[in-house]
Amino acid sequence: MATAVIAGGGISGLAAAIALHRAGWDVEVYEQAPELGEVGAGLTLWPNALRALDHIGLGDRVRDVGVLAGSGGVMDSRGNWLIRADTSLLDRRFGPAVALHRAELQAALLEAVPPGVLRTGTKITGARLAGQGVVVSHSHGESPADLLVAADGHRSVVRSRFWPGSDPVYAGATAWRAVLDRPGKRLDVAGVFYGRGEEFGLVPLPQDQVYMFAGATVPAGGRSPDGELAELHRRFDSWTDPIPRLLSEATPDKILRHDLAYLPKLKSYVHGPVVLVGDAAHAMTPNMGQGACQALEDAVTLGVVARSNDLTSALVRYDSLRLRRTQSIVRRSRQVGRVGLTTSAVVAAARDRMMKLVPASAMVRSFSQMYNWSPPSTTD
Repeated sequence: MATAVIAGGGISGLAAAIALHRAGWDVEVYEQAPELGEVGAGLTLWPNALRALDHIGLGDRVRDVGVLAGSGGVMDSRGNWLIRADTSLLDRRFGPAVALHRAELQAALLEAVPPGVLRTGTKITGARLAGQGVVVSHSHGESPADLLVAADGHRSVVRSRFWPGSDPVYAGATAWRAVLDRPGKRLDVAGVFYGRGEEFGLVPLPQDQVYMFAGATVPAGGRSPDGELAELHRRFDSWTDPIPRLLSEATPDKILRHDLAYLPKLKSYVHGPVVLVGDAAHAMTPNMGQGACQALEDAVTLGVVARSNDLTSALVRYDSLRLRRTQSIVRRSRQVGRVGLTTSAVVAAARDRMMKLVPASAMVRSFSQMYNWSPPSTTD
């Protein structure tokens, strides 16, 4: 039986483990954390991601714990609609999307990973090619494998070994995230609010939770001296409700802050028997909501092509299916981020005027390439 080592136990790593196991591979996942913790973030899984989950038998499981993504769109800081999304049009054309806590997706993936596959507390320290395979060095020794899957995030150790000089690039903005528990309180609005050099987003989640996120164009590496919640109050308390109200319900320990980064275009996601998936391959800004979705597509595609008896040809096919698609989405996400977080008053005013002129049908068409994806067949 062919063997694979997967670096990283996040969404892409767990999904790759499931997909490769279903393809008949013997798989081990090495995760450096002592246990998989809960990250305070929400996700919207768009139709392309749900098709990927359907392929590995988890689509209905995730739909059961998520909530259907409701109507939303883009507003200005005063609450005026710039684009109002018609979710019925999106649903009819592509299928529904669901929103859920990131931990729920992680739990669904973990349940489907075979026992003994996930090795927590195992840090990968290096890797070297050996004949037709690879030897992976880690905190408990060395492991030979036919395939090494780098699913270890945007600062991937594996990528830095085989793709030197491929460090992520600061996208020019920082982000704040939090999940709020709001028992018995309904949120009637969802979407993104644009200001000038700032944005704020809201996504209702199951179990009376709300995922809120914010962004601002600031230098890299910053931290607020009196805490990140205080920083959010300064920036957004003058914006339309429900933003100030939700911030008043938040506590400092719920707020996460991280700088946004993207990965420059790579010429290939494959180096011999080493393959990149998820953020290790194509870290992107969150503006299109496709980071986790593309990670799931990667994992499922890898599982399909890995059914071939010729691994070299299989990985060439993986590259042909994933490289251009993911890099196009990385580029588009950056473009949307630059428009949403522009600091220019002239550009922001023009943006707001132009967005009001975009018909709903045009917006739906613009998502076709992204949402129409389906898993490849074994013979494509």
